[in-house]
Amino acid sequence: TYGLPDWFANARREHTAVRHDVALFDQSSFAKYLVRGVHACAFLNRLCTADVDISVGRVVYCQWLNEDGGIEADVTITRLHQGIYWVVSAAACVTRDLHWMSRQRGGLNVQIDDITERYAVLGVMGPNARRRLQPLTRASLADADFPFGTSRQIELAGVLLRATRITYVGELGWELYIPWDLAEQVYQALNEQPMSHAGYHAMDSLRMEKAYRHWGHDISDEDTPLEAGLSFTVDWQKEFIGKAALLAQRERLRSGQLNKRLALFQLSNSDTLLTHDEPLWLLPENGAPRRVGHVRSSAYSFQFNCSLAFAYVEDTVAADRGQLLQQQFELEVADRRVGAEISLRSLYDPGNQRIRR
Repeated sequence: TYGLPDWFANARREHTAVRHDVALFDQSSFAKYLVRGVHACAFLNRLCTADVDISVGRVVYCQWLNEDGGIEADVTITRLHQGIYWVVSAAACVTRDLHWMSRQRGGLNVQIDDITERYAVLGVMGPNARRRLQPLTRASLADADFPFGTSRQIELAGVLLRATRITYVGELGWELYIPWDLAEQVYQALNEQPMSHAGYHAMDSLRMEKAYRHWGHDISDEDTPLEAGLSFTVDWQKEFIGKAALLAQRERLRSGQLNKRLALFQLSNSDTLLTHDEPLWLLPENGAPRRVGHVRSSAYSFQFNCSLAFAYVEDTVAADRGQLLQQQFELEVADRRVGAEISLRSLYDPGNQRIRR
C-alpha cells in the first residue's frame, strides 16, 4: 500500500518501547566474520578508514573503500586478541565482503571465516537495558566498567557469550552474540524480564532519527565518506585503500568544489509517507526550482511524527555547509511537493548522551 501499512501501529509501540523502556531485537541476520593471523591487523588496516590497531575489547566503526574512495562496506571491527578480529557487516553483504577481502589479502598470512550462522544475535536496547540485563550476569554492566564501544565475553543466564555495547537505534544497549545451540536458553531468560519485542520496521525508524547510514541505500561504492558525512571515521595519518582519492576530494571540499552531500530531510506534513526515489527539489531565492537529487532511504519517525528521508544534494549549494543549511527544499510525493527541512546531523539526541550513560 501507499497508505499506512498494517504494521504501522505495531512499529509505533515497538519504537516507543526502545525510546522509553527496553526492547529485544533479533539481529542474527547481520553478517559476521572472524579475521585472524599474524598479519590480521595490517590486513584490516589496509582495508579500513579507521585505525584498528586498538586495545583488545575495543570496537571501531569504519568503512572499506575502493580506489576511487567509494564505500565498499560499512562495518564495525572488534579486536578479540592480538591477531584476531571480529567484523560485523550488513546482512546482504556476505558474498560481496568475502570476495572483497579475498581480493585484497594478497600474500598476507590471514585466515577469513564467515561465522554468520554460528551465532545468534539478540540486541537489548533502551534506557532500561542495563536494569534488565544486570540481574542475569555477575559481570558489571556499569558505564565505568563496560563503556560504550567495548566488547567482552561474559556469562549471562548461564551461557558464555560475547556482549558488545554498541547501538544502531541510538539508545543504551548491548548486542549479545550467542552460540546458536544456546540462543534459546538466553532468549528464555531475557523474556523473564519485562521486555518488549521489536522488529526491523521499528529499527529503521529509530536509526533514521539518529541519522545512521545504511549500506546499499544511503551509502554505496559510488559514494565517499566525505560526501556521506562520515569523515569522522577516517584516520588521515595511516594508509588505506582509497586514501589518495579521498585526499584529492578533501582538497576539493576545502576549495568549495565538492558538489555532493548527504543530508537528512524532515517533512513538514505529518501525513505524507515516503517509499524511496522521490525527487528532491531546491527552491533558490532567485530562479526557478531545480531538481538536485532523490531519496535514498526513508522511514516514518514516531518520535517526530513525520517522515524522514536521506538524500544527496547534488548541486553547487552542497559545497558550503552553511549555505546548504540556509536553503529551502521540497520532496515530490505523488506529483505533489511537500516542504522538507534539511539537517546535517542527528535529529534525536545529537550529542549522543543517551547511548553513553
